Amino acid sequence: MNGLEIIARTLSEVRPFGPSEQMLQYHSRSDHHSKLCCWAIAFDLLKTSSLLRRHVTDAKVCIGVNHTMVDFKTSRKKDLDLVIAKPAADHKVAKHTVTLAEIGESIGVVLTPEEQATFAALPPIERQPVGSVLVALEAKACATEHKKSESRMFDELNSSQATIHGAADQAVAVGLAVVNIADTFVSPGRQSAGQPIVVNQHHQPAATESLVAKLRELPRRSAVGESGFDALGIVVIAMANDGTPVTLHTGPPAPQPGEQDTYAAMVMRAASLYDYRFSTL
Repeated sequence: MNGLEIIARTLSEVRPFGPSEQMLQYHSRSDHHSKLCCWAIAFDLLKTSSLLRRHVTDAKVCIGVNHTMVDFKTSRKKDLDLVIAKPAADHKVAKHTVTLAEIGESIGVVLTPEEQATFAALPPIERQPVGSVLVALEAKACATEHKKSESRMFDELNSSQATIHGAADQAVAVGLAVVNIADTFVSPGRQSAGQPIVVNQHHQPAATESLVAKLRELPRRSAVGESGFDALGIVVIAMANDGTPVTLHTGPPAPQPGEQDTYAAMVMRAASLYDYRFSTL
């Protein structure tokens, strides 16, 4: 799996955020980090599932970006960063379609030469008007103020899986939570022009342990018709947001090899469910 390395490497790059173009690695009010995570998952799903690659080659599936899903029962709406779906039956072929590769370029995904070669060998999946959703990707991150974020992050992820399955019960709902274990964090919202940099202090690893434990309470499902995520991953990173490289934290409290909520287990489960549910597409 290359997705984790891609996420950490890309988040290490400083980029402008907001109207003031503040130079940062991360801003909570931007969706850059969630789009990056979903892009990385889509990359790994394409590598893992030969059936998905065949469906892409045969133009049976496309991607949707910022796709709104509506729970049929409650009318609740959710915008998903990225979905894999059947093209809309009445869609018109655009003169220039945007591919997953071009989306990666637009959000500044940083790939090694080897990853670039691997990606170039995959069939190009295009962005088109979405029909039936097959896979829905949702990613959320907590970079600071972990205790305050516990309920919000849990509720946002839980409402996402509920909306996904309320709109398309057969869809594979994939959730990824990214938690920051750095001892300090430069919070964009606390900075003032011309003033000294304000740095948040974290009580680690306790803050991350508590949030990870809360995220592990998210419902998961083992069959269509049930409530919960079909695949759920938790990733722990160290990100000070001060220009220093972002690193992956692999020890506890991050999920350990063999546990069902590692990034690798999430991708493998999502790919397996896609192969099982949509073999006759």
